[in-house]
Amino acid sequence: MSFLNAEWRKLVLANFSINASVLKEHVPFGTELDLRDGKCYISLVGFMFKNTKLLGVKVPFHINFEEVNLRFYVKRKVDNEWRRGVVFIKEIVPKPMLTFVANTVYNEHYETLPMKHKWEEKNKQQIVNYAWKKNAAWQSLEVKTELNAKEIPVGSETEFITEHYWGYAFLNAQKSNEYEVTHPRWKAYPVIDYTINVDFGITYGEQFAFMNKMEPVSVMLAEGSEITVENKSTLR
Repeated sequence: MSFLNAEWRKLVLANFSINASVLKEHVPFGTELDLRDGKCYISLVGFMFKNTKLLGVKVPFHINFEEVNLRFYVKRKVDNEWRRGVVFIKEIVPKPMLTFVANTVYNEHYETLPMKHKWEEKNKQQIVNYAWKKNAAWQSLEVKTELNAKEIPVGSETEFITEHYWGYAFLNAQKSNEYEVTHPRWKAYPVIDYTINVDFGITYGEQFAFMNKMEPVSVMLAEGSEITVENKSTLR
């Protein structure tokens, strides 16, 4: 049985190219940074969890909720094949039980904050917005896109960002957690405009405050799908 079954829907991904040295201390044991054309990406991602089940059970008040995370990309070679995965700097959710389970079971870095979202269609466009309240101030990530999702081209930057099927968590210099995430290939909506109202230093720590002065190299909206998060294993 999968640890988690859910849908991830309307994933906003704002992608930044940063110096790889910033992430050195966060790279889990057994993995290495996954670069594309020499670029080291870090992504601010907002989306909705829908129809969530933990070990096959829907937990009341924890079925549909927002998440916003800051993540980067790694890979690990297993039997001459690369497992391409993500590592989370922090994941923000509105439910304290989610934070407790994720931090305890998967050694992730969740934080519970007030959150809200908006999905809106008008003038043949859609607006998707995710917001969270930190230190009494609301921060947000928003895109405006076309209404029709399209196939993601093979070899594209969007494929690189969305096609990672493993999660890794740093434990210490000799140990990390690994878990598989399953989902079909996604479609993405052409982005018309975006707004990022985020203080990265306040939200993710002073180490990432430099991102306040950066513009993303790309912004995407993926439709998402049903997903599973499988049980973890420990790399030593």
